[in-house]
Amino acid sequence: MKSQEDLIQFARESLGLPQSAETELISYPGRGSDRSYFRFKWAPANSAILVRYQTIRIENCYFADIAAFLHENGIPVPRLILHDASAQCILMEDLGDKDLWALRQSSWELRQKLYQKTLIAAHKLHSLPEESFPSGRVKLMEPCGPAFYLWEREYFRDNFIKALCRIDLDPYIEQQLESELSRLSARIESHQHCLMHRDLQSQNVMIFQDEPYLIDFQGMRFGSRFYDLGSLLCDPYVGFADNERTDLLSFYYRLSQTEMDWGNFQRAFWDASVERLLQALGCYGYLGLTKGLRAYLTHVPAGFRNLRLAAENAGDLPFLLEICEKFDKAIRDLKFEIRD
Repeated sequence: MKSQEDLIQFARESLGLPQSAETELISYPGRGSDRSYFRFKWAPANSAILVRYQTIRIENCYFADIAAFLHENGIPVPRLILHDASAQCILMEDLGDKDLWALRQSSWELRQKLYQKTLIAAHKLHSLPEESFPSGRVKLMEPCGPAFYLWEREYFRDNFIKALCRIDLDPYIEQQLESELSRLSARIESHQHCLMHRDLQSQNVMIFQDEPYLIDFQGMRFGSRFYDLGSLLCDPYVGFADNERTDLLSFYYRLSQTEMDWGNFQRAFWDASVERLLQALGCYGYLGLTKGLRAYLTHVPAGFRNLRLAAENAGDLPFLLEICEKFDKAIRDLKFEIRD
C-alpha cells in the first residue's frame, strides 16, 4: 500500500465511510523511525491519524498490540481504530498537535501539572505486574540487559564520538571509558525491572483536553523505570531549572512508595539519565548524518549539557567527564543552532 489513493481507501473502509464522503489526507514531516504519518480528515470536522510503517525495524510491528494492551489497562494512549498488518497500516485516534514540547515556553505552573500527570501515567505503566503481562499475545523488544546496554554504548561511540565529534580516542582512554560505562550499565541493570516506555520524552507525550497521552511506545520493553524518568526529566528538547527537575523527581518518588531512600533514588536516576543521554546523542548523530535528518543535530548542544550534568551528579564517571571537554570543543566548532 503505497499510493495516497490506497491509504485513503484503507481509512475509508476502516471507518465505514462511503465513497462519496469528502476526505483529505495530510502528510506529516518525516520522523526517525521508518514510519510515515498522515492526518485523515472527513466531513464535517472529523479526523484520525494514519500510520504507514516499515518492517525493517521490527518494533514497528509491535505498536498496535501494545496500544491495545495499554488501553485495556487504563494507560492513556491513543485509541486504536484498525491495524492491517499485511498492509502495514494503522489508523488511530487523533489527539491533535499539542505535546509537552509545544508547551516548553509555558508557565511552570501549567507545565508542572502536566508533567505530574505524565509521571502518574508512567508510574501506572511501571506498576503493571510483570507476571500478568500477556507475552503470548503482545510482543515486546528484548528486555534491557548487557547486550542492550552494550549496543547503546557502541551507538554513542560510533555515531556521536567518532562520526559527529570526529574524535579518535586514545586506545587506553577508550578502554577505560568502556570499563567505566560498563560498570554504569551494570548498576542500572540491577534496578528492579518493570515495563518501560523506552522513549518517554516531550514529543512523545500528547496533550489532549488537558490530559497527557503516551505515544511512540513501540520500543517498550522490561527494564529500569529510571531510564524513563531520565528520558522525561533530562530531555534535551526542553529545559528545566534544577529545582523544577527535583520537584518532579520527588513527586514520582512519593508516588512510588519505594523502600529505596531518597539519596539512592536520586543516584539511580542520574545513572539512568547518563545511559539515556548516551543513546540520545548517538541517535542525533545517526539521524542527522546517516539518515540526513539534519534537524536532529540542533539538539546536540542541549543533549551534551544534560549529559555532563547527569555525569557530574551520578559520580564515579571520571573518564566520561574528562572526555566531555573534548566533546565540548567539538560541538562548539560545529556551531549548531539550538531550535527555540
